[in-house]
Amino acid sequence: MMDMSRWRDPIESRETSQLDLYEVTTWEPRSWLDRLSVAIHSFLGSATRAFLILLAVLILVVEIVIGGVGVLTNPLLGLFTILSAVPALGLALYVWYVDATPPEPLKLLVMTFVLGVLFAGFAAVVNSAAQEGALAATGLNALPFAGMALFFYLVVGPVEETVKLLAVRLYAYRHDRFGAVIDGAVYGAMAGLGFATIENAIYIARSVAQTPETMNFILQGGATATVRALAGPGHVIYSSFAGYYLGLARFNRESAGPIIVKGLLIAALIHGTYNTIVSPASTFISQALSIPGLLAFLIFVLLYDGLFGALLFRKLQRYTRTYKRVHAGLDDDHEPERTEFDP
Repeated sequence: MMDMSRWRDPIESRETSQLDLYEVTTWEPRSWLDRLSVAIHSFLGSATRAFLILLAVLILVVEIVIGGVGVLTNPLLGLFTILSAVPALGLALYVWYVDATPPEPLKLLVMTFVLGVLFAGFAAVVNSAAQEGALAATGLNALPFAGMALFFYLVVGPVEETVKLLAVRLYAYRHDRFGAVIDGAVYGAMAGLGFATIENAIYIARSVAQTPETMNFILQGGATATVRALAGPGHVIYSSFAGYYLGLARFNRESAGPIIVKGLLIAALIHGTYNTIVSPASTFISQALSIPGLLAFLIFVLLYDGLFGALLFRKLQRYTRTYKRVHAGLDDDHEPERTEFDP
């Protein structure tokens, strides 16, 4: 593939430093129409981002109202949600910790987390529509395992990983502090944490919606929070993979599209495989070892997330080792050479 960033018009192949090439082979805002064009382009970009965020907020509000998510009004549900997010938070913090480059601003991390929460609503809408419409229309819902496997691989995995990457792309990616490939993994982890947190809240709230008795409420909520706490770290792992490739795409603009697609394919494949095999694998482990289902689920999650978590951290550690190696000769008073994305 030809690097379009290196293309030059035939005029520019000659010495042209003394010539004004404005709107011959180059362009810059000079006239009022130029400046208006720049302003309109900037406005459309900002308006699109604002529209997506507003739509995400509206979808989230509808989910809270219709789904009965009482996390904001019920302290116990809020506590269950926070506890269920602790393992995912720990994993996200570890991804942040292994980043040897200058630390990311707290503002960008928090904003990415919030966008991860908001954009989860898009995935919920698409997943529900696909499950209720496409599966029924094609008759795949009559084939429980095959139909759901296709649903997980073709809908759930790609959709959820895309919206989490969108949470990074719309804000942190555009900031000049996104200054290294590995930053993509850090912000991807935060988007995954936000997604997992709201997903946990919805699952917990729905599980206790029909249990008004205090003791049953606590038992059901606690059980669901435990299951969600085990499932949550997966979201961090998947979106960290996708985020890493988004970071790689940022510094390889000529191949950015295929690189981003590769990251999404990896994340969606790992995600879809988890959703497809988690139930039969946990059942097999439970029966083979004669242990409770929750313990079997824990074993499966540790094995599955452990495998792909190790592959992720191997990739991050390779970047970190390379970063330290190329900066090993710099003394404490010498700053590393800045990239075009450094502040």
